[in-house]
Amino acid sequence: MLKKELVNEVSSELSLHKNDVTTALDIMLATMEGALKEERRIELRGFGSFAVRKRKARSTKNPKTGTIMNIPERKTIHFTMSKSLKEALIKE
Repeated sequence: MLKKELVNEVSSELSLHKNDVTTALDIMLATMEGALKEERRIELRGFGSFAVRKRKARSTKNPKTGTIMNIPERKTIHFTMSKSLKEALIKE
């Protein structure tokens, strides 16, 4: 689902103007981005949680050239779905 499709569904469901829904969604996403940049966990009850995890630095071999490459430590975002969302997906 694209952002535009999400805005359309929410605006029609709540009878709100699309610009208002877009603004609210932009603020929500910016707030979530800020929290993740501060490495804070975001929990949306009934949906899931987002958390920043660090991947350790590692060495790997380039399959084409055979040379060893060093991959630095980096941050990733991990999503864990809620129990209710997991059960809803299994039922389908």
